[in-house]
Amino acid sequence: MASRLFTRRRDGRIEVRLSPDGRAFVGATAREVAAAEGDPNHAWGAALHAPIDPGRDADDPLAMLSRQSELTSNAELVLATLDEGALTDGEAWAWFCTLQVALRSIAVANGLLDDDAWNALSGPLVEHIQTIQALLFELSRVL
Repeated sequence: MASRLFTRRRDGRIEVRLSPDGRAFVGATAREVAAAEGDPNHAWGAALHAPIDPGRDADDPLAMLSRQSELTSNAELVLATLDEGALTDGEAWAWFCTLQVALRSIAVANGLLDDDAWNALSGPLVEHIQTIQALLFELSRVL
């Protein structure tokens, strides 16, 4: 049986069993989300700043500010807890949300919005996306 990357401990915290390379990957992803949030010209900008429900809050600057603050604080929390051996549920949720935002942003920035686009893709970007997906699946098992 393969080893789990994240496991729930008896004390309720979530143990992180990532290698140094795995932690570096998560850190680089969180830094990219934080950088994209601070740079209006970043390739991920369209995915990060788009309204969740365009019919409801496209013109509501308070809703957009709230989402932007949440994205940044989640990415910052990931970076702050990157070397921790175990995470609280809130910290693990920040990891999950940050990875999910990165995955969505990569898909939008690269036009990967249907099966045909995905099937035509090859190379390092496929591996990058699949790594994020694997981390998300592993985290979802313990959250």
